[in-house]
Amino acid sequence: MSALTAALDPRQWQARSTLLPAAILVLVALMVVPLPAVLLDLFFITNIAVALIVLMVAINIRQPLDFSAFPTVLLYATLLRLALNVASTRVVLVHGHEGTAAAGHVIEAFGSFVVGGDYVVGLFVFAVLIIINLVVITKGAGRVSEVAARFTLDSLPGKQMAIDADLNAGQITADEARARRLEVTTEADFHGAMDGSSKFVKGDAVAGLLILAINIIGGLVLGTVSHGLTLADAARTYLLLAVGDGLVAQVPALLLSIAAAMVVTRVGKDNDLAGQVGTQLGEGAPWLPVAIILGLLGLLPGMPLLIVAPAAGAALWMALKKRPVDAADAADPATPAAATDDARIDWADVADSAPASIEIGFGLVPLVDDARGAPLMARITAVRRQLSKNLGFVLPQVRVRDDLALPPFRYRITLAGVVVGEDDAWPDDVLAIEAGPIATPIPGREAVDPAFGIPARWIDPAETDLAEAAGYTVVDPAAVIGTHLNQLLIANAHRLLGQDEVQALLDTLADAAPALAGALTPKLLSAAIVTQVLQRLVEEGISLRDLRTIAGALIAAAPRSQEPAELAELIRPALGPALVQELAGVKGALAAVALDPGLESLLVQAVRANPGATHPFDPALVTRVAEAAGIATRSLLGDGRRFAIVTVPQLRRALWQLLRARLPQVPVIAFSDIPESRDVEVVAVIGAAPSATPDGDA
Repeated sequence: MSALTAALDPRQWQARSTLLPAAILVLVALMVVPLPAVLLDLFFITNIAVALIVLMVAINIRQPLDFSAFPTVLLYATLLRLALNVASTRVVLVHGHEGTAAAGHVIEAFGSFVVGGDYVVGLFVFAVLIIINLVVITKGAGRVSEVAARFTLDSLPGKQMAIDADLNAGQITADEARARRLEVTTEADFHGAMDGSSKFVKGDAVAGLLILAINIIGGLVLGTVSHGLTLADAARTYLLLAVGDGLVAQVPALLLSIAAAMVVTRVGKDNDLAGQVGTQLGEGAPWLPVAIILGLLGLLPGMPLLIVAPAAGAALWMALKKRPVDAADAADPATPAAATDDARIDWADVADSAPASIEIGFGLVPLVDDARGAPLMARITAVRRQLSKNLGFVLPQVRVRDDLALPPFRYRITLAGVVVGEDDAWPDDVLAIEAGPIATPIPGREAVDPAFGIPARWIDPAETDLAEAAGYTVVDPAAVIGTHLNQLLIANAHRLLGQDEVQALLDTLADAAPALAGALTPKLLSAAIVTQVLQRLVEEGISLRDLRTIAGALIAAAPRSQEPAELAELIRPALGPALVQELAGVKGALAAVALDPGLESLLVQAVRANPGATHPFDPALVTRVAEAAGIATRSLLGDGRRFAIVTVPQLRRALWQLLRARLPQVPVIAFSDIPESRDVEVVAVIGAAPSATPDGDA
């Protein structure tokens, strides 16, 4: 059976899921069920093996999170040891009068090796082990765990903000950000658990002292009173058993304490502990004074020269040996290898994977500084989130980077390497925009709102209330850059909709409507054609949120044409109700600006004479239509009224391209796009005589 089949075998999963509950039941049984000496020996050896494997794992990890199960393992190992203490204490007190082998050969071996013929020495050795474990290792590891947990929890918000900043800057992907957030959270949970689990080790050491006292006192009393032993015989037997029992428990406890200390004191994650220590202690410079001092010590009278001299020689060899060149040295610009690396050009050096980016001068760095809350990064995230919701697809990340070639307070917005906008901003000021008549002008640095071209001025933040009272609209510099970015992203959203984004949309549609998605692509239309159609829709401000309707319309139109331009026009009637509702509300009449019939006929003839041309009109005619459209819509734009220019289907796209520069926010729709149930109110006519114009301004 293959490894994959074994991993997916339900019986194996069931065995794993029942192993831990069975182990817990065994621990409980050890505390309440009397055990023979043979089983005690088996469990004691198992306890020592568990401690050894935990210590070896702790030595070989690269960072504490590599052994994230350590707190739980420490808990179970402590419970096992305490359960064995209970079981062995029962055996020692009940059967101790039978001899030193009554509690098993493991306890007898440990007791005989340490105690030997002097019980006082054995007690002192056991006390020293307890002091080392309790006072030195456990206390130190507990303090390190406490400080690490506190610092980790305190730094958690800052780490999360740094991850968000890197994500917004495009330095990491969403999956990488998710993995880093999980790592930060796991790290905080781990150090918190280690802070608590260190108390297990400390309590275990204290319990070892108490159990030793119980075994000695209880054994002496039971041996002399219940079993008729002399005090010397009782002391010889029960002291050996008590010390042996304590050592069997304390040796694994000491190993686990050392493992805990190693885990919580690990710094860095480039190497395991052996590699880290070997690299840092292998430097030659510190070994030379060590060799000199050892050599001088060997000259002292009575000093064992045969021992000191080899040690001094080994230190001198460490000082003089040639250190191998490591990766850090290879990357050193001073080495010849650096010249080879610098001469090598990789694809990553010439490719920019960020479709959108903001370059800032060094004076605007405070806007992305984590210490100041990185207001620009938060604003960019909000812009991307809202635009993605409105447009119906996820906008790519916007990378923010500093550029020393820019003036200090200049920012530049680029899309696919093309500069689409730039302006100046001052991070310590606010922008006061002249949204209407100004009663009292506020002194400040003259400027123009980069998003809407409205006169404005940069002022001191302390004058915000005074500026608002005078009629200004005051915004902070992060909002100024964010609003500018928002306008440029809206105008160029179709350039950010690539085949990867469309494929993600199709995958989402396949989850919600698999039959519809399967019928669309690749059976009827390729993903490339669908991408071009959706780009044309987004270019005119049509949201892709209702992808189900768009897909259904494409399926119906595909037999009639395979050209993206024609398909985009053929599916517009299906999207008409949503377009008209956005302009006129749920039940209102659509405010329409129509073309003069003679002008419309002239434009249609030009389109028919140049089929498929991007700009089918004569330049003189373009100027005439643009001027007439500006005159007809001037009052409507001044009143802030929502309206659309309406024309025949064959002219719609060409007319929109003609007027997009002068009227970028005004949609151009065809008569076929308007639902029959909607009322239409013609509020102006482009190219009409002055008397025919409703407002009389044309």
